[in-house]
Amino acid sequence: MTETTASTTRYTVAVIGGTGPQGKGLGYRFARHGHDIVLGSRAAEKAEAVAAEVSERLVGVDGAGTARGAANADAIAAADVVLLAVPYDGHDELVASLADGLAGKTVISCVNPLAFDKRGAHGRVIDDGEGSAAESAARIAPEATVVGAFHNVAAPGLWGEEEFLDEDVIVVGDSAEGKQVAIDLAASVTGRPGVDGGKLRLARVLEPFTAVLISINRKYKTHSGIRVTGLDH
Repeated sequence: MTETTASTTRYTVAVIGGTGPQGKGLGYRFARHGHDIVLGSRAAEKAEAVAAEVSERLVGVDGAGTARGAANADAIAAADVVLLAVPYDGHDELVASLADGLAGKTVISCVNPLAFDKRGAHGRVIDDGEGSAAESAARIAPEATVVGAFHNVAAPGLWGEEEFLDEDVIVVGDSAEGKQVAIDLAASVTGRPGVDGGKLRLARVLEPFTAVLISINRKYKTHSGIRVTGLDH
């Protein structure tokens, strides 16, 4: 669970979807910089295998946290922060099945409802344009504190060798305390706190914007990210 020192807060984070590229990469970054992670999956054995892969990369890293795997419900029970890093297909049903366990916890959604056609990636329209995956999670699990963050961070970079990624993490939510958790965790990815981007409804902008980055990546053969200028970090 959460431990606080004079300089930082050490979180225990359950990563639901922790066996996928985004979840595994974010879990690795959190653990590399001192947080404990529990990778969650529908099958505990699959989560344990990926956690072993993460743990192997943490060997010799000074101050690293721990990594282990568990079934989704058990991962949530062991943590006080939950990261949703699952595909949008089946998202609502999964959150509903875990809602009781999510009660009272900070839940960070990095789910991007995207679709692809002959013209490339694009954002899906959620609730006739008046919703987002993060807002859906908040509606389905009303006793959780849901924030949105890490939408626009590319999985290949997360699993890369660089200590920090040269980009910013934008955090949205209706709870200042919940946003602060994600802002703190962002430092494990970028080396600096996340950027408070406003209310949860602005996830409607962040989620589909990932399609723009995908298009840039395809055009320039890179892994692009977002930098916010004019801030004094």
